[in-house]
Amino acid sequence: MQQFRFSLLAVACASSFLSGSLFAADMAENKHSEPSGAQAKELKNKDVEHITVYGRQNQVVMNSGLATKSDMSLMETPAAVVIVDEELIKAQGADSLQDLVRNISGVTQAGNNYGIGDNLVIRGLGANYTFDGMYGGAGLGNTFNPTRSLTNVESIEVLKGPATGLYGMGSAGGVINLIEKKPEFESQNEIGVELGQWNTYALSIDSTGGLTDNLAYRVVAKTDRSDGYRDIGTDRDEVYTSLKYVIDDSQDLMLSASYIKDAIAVDSIGHPIRIYNAASVDGKSADQVGWEDLINDPNGKGIMLTDTQRQELANSLAAGDGLTPYAFGKAGIISPIAKDNEGEELRFKLTHNIYFNDNLFLNQQLQYRDYTSGFARQTGAYNYVYWDRRGSINADPRAPLVENGVLHPFAARRQEYRKVEADETSWQYFADLRYDFELGGIENELLVNANFEDRSIRFKQHSIYDADKVIKNKAGDVIYQGKHPYIYDIRNPNWGTGSFEDYDPLLTSNYNKTVNAWGVGLQHVGYFGYGFTTRVGVAFNEIKQSYEHLGVDARYRASAADPTPEQDTTDNGITYNLGVTYMPTDNISFFVNHSKGRTAYSILGSVTGGDSDRPDSESVSDDLGVRYKAFDDQMLTSLVFFKSSRTNLRYTNPDYEDGVSGPSVSQYFYDGSEETSGVELDMNAHLNDQWSVNLNGVYQDARDKKDPTRSSFDTRQKGVPYVTASAWVTYGAEWFSLASPLNISLGAKYVDERSTNSSSFGIPDGYVPSYTVMDTAVSYQADSWKLQLNINNLLNESYYNKAMFLGGMPGEERNAKLIFSYQL
Repeated sequence: MQQFRFSLLAVACASSFLSGSLFAADMAENKHSEPSGAQAKELKNKDVEHITVYGRQNQVVMNSGLATKSDMSLMETPAAVVIVDEELIKAQGADSLQDLVRNISGVTQAGNNYGIGDNLVIRGLGANYTFDGMYGGAGLGNTFNPTRSLTNVESIEVLKGPATGLYGMGSAGGVINLIEKKPEFESQNEIGVELGQWNTYALSIDSTGGLTDNLAYRVVAKTDRSDGYRDIGTDRDEVYTSLKYVIDDSQDLMLSASYIKDAIAVDSIGHPIRIYNAASVDGKSADQVGWEDLINDPNGKGIMLTDTQRQELANSLAAGDGLTPYAFGKAGIISPIAKDNEGEELRFKLTHNIYFNDNLFLNQQLQYRDYTSGFARQTGAYNYVYWDRRGSINADPRAPLVENGVLHPFAARRQEYRKVEADETSWQYFADLRYDFELGGIENELLVNANFEDRSIRFKQHSIYDADKVIKNKAGDVIYQGKHPYIYDIRNPNWGTGSFEDYDPLLTSNYNKTVNAWGVGLQHVGYFGYGFTTRVGVAFNEIKQSYEHLGVDARYRASAADPTPEQDTTDNGITYNLGVTYMPTDNISFFVNHSKGRTAYSILGSVTGGDSDRPDSESVSDDLGVRYKAFDDQMLTSLVFFKSSRTNLRYTNPDYEDGVSGPSVSQYFYDGSEETSGVELDMNAHLNDQWSVNLNGVYQDARDKKDPTRSSFDTRQKGVPYVTASAWVTYGAEWFSLASPLNISLGAKYVDERSTNSSSFGIPDGYVPSYTVMDTAVSYQADSWKLQLNINNLLNESYYNKAMFLGGMPGEERNAKLIFSYQL
């Protein structure tokens, strides 16, 4: 039986190593001082532990796990890696991935966030989401981007920078990998209850154990309901099941299935910025301008306001107009004809691990995933106030609304409502073969990997509009007129009655899209002694995209009304990673890393099959970092200087004229880019039995350099703050003669102002203000139960937690949540 237990631990370690779990052991910090072969394997399995950024830090420094698919300790790893453990997740009462952004330096909400899904960025660039290294949905135009819960997540790893060689088709910013809970042979059963404001409640179970000596199971389920702050409600049911079968001492299989069904209200506008353009009034801000300054268009192109109306318009202006969101409390511009984002996800995954011998290991994963999404949302509510646009002052329809001689200074114009039906099905296969060997006194790891991915997307969209949308035929006859009523006052909207279908919807998008990608890679890790470790990888990747247009409403776009045959395009290339770490002592390390990645230029974009199809998007990242540990490995601090970019982005040649320019004049250029540079700090410490600390912060300058022909070239990336910082401190108070400490936590989060610049909408200097929010938690853990109270936004600050397209999403007011769990 003892031999069986040892074999079981060995297989468990193998099972979790490349499928996402992280392990540490009490062994020497440097690989060159470790035992090798069977002796090292035996040491690893004597004490299998999770890595944490919040628990005792001697666990943190041991291993970087999935991030590099190697046995390197975190101190040896030449890459920027952040790990968030389950202990911190539970202490903060986090339910979704967005709740954890505060713990990961360099990860922020994206600009242009329409309130759908997670939509996060790493260092200002796109993020790829995975579950145990396998595709878990991405920010694909906000359509196939669910809000990922943490119900079945035990830890999260973030690898910053491109990682195409290890994870296949990904994003430029990096990978957010959610490590899911696995079957355990030791029986554990837990039930949980959550109660909170806005009619929030949840019930959950987590059960695992051995069915036989070789077969273990796990079932995690949760039902969650909430009306939500500002009626942004959630309705979610989740079931996760998994079976793990130990075939023999060196081989195991795991089959897992997940089903998630949720409905989340969509606020795609938040609080909008009123469109007042100071440059149109000699640079005068909204609180400086008088009605005499708001002149009518001298050429009669715009609406002609009376003096009384100009005074009324001036009186409506406030200091932040044209700059910051117009705050109107808990209200929002969410139409009753809007429909929750209803998502349904089904995932099956088969994982196979085998040790051929002590030094040769193979991991294989095969995953099927289907995600359907459907919603109806309002995409615009533009409150035009004053704008000299291209030499025309307040020209319709970008002008204040006047109907029947009545001015409506807070009206919303140019509204569009979109109803989407979408379905994405994907298959993904990964194989990672690792061989450990010693050559010339140098210990080596050689990883050979292969990956294949197939995504099939069905997308259909209908739109309705207000009266600003007028479509005419060639003869000048009106063939479509928007029917949805104007909103006369964004502060107290008047809504149309009935349903979406009552307003003559147009079919505006209708297509099938497939994306196939495959790649092969080779990675070498060398432990050279004298404190030097290297990681060198190279991969070849190919991406094929196919697009079939199925036709739209001729009134919307006559030229695209008829279906077109399927077209495809293919691109491929080499990606690589070069990294080296130097550890002069066991407590300090320096690393440098350079990597290149590639991904499809647009997962949802059309394909023509001609020369105009864009090549794959590429990315480059450079990192220079230092890590320091102290207090018997109880504190780990890292400082990383970085520069990341997404390159070869397309923009239009201004000298090109369709049907006029000859073949020597290019229609597009491909040297645009998005670039971010900055510095990240992470410090995690378990100072003693009472005090634990988590700190992180970043300074980053994210720039949009896509089109040098535009006046807005080299501007700040929307929604990406210069500075973010966060702290979470826990004190274990031994009070009241309790059997266990009473854990008291206090957290603070600071987010700098975020740009919402939009020259095309007359607010080039728009921004969402900075904010600081404090949270607290108190918890008590007994032998079989735990009670925890979380209070968020302790000081009840008013703030915007997301930068929207032309505004900000109001953050939650002070609220409390009570969590109770009982272990059976």
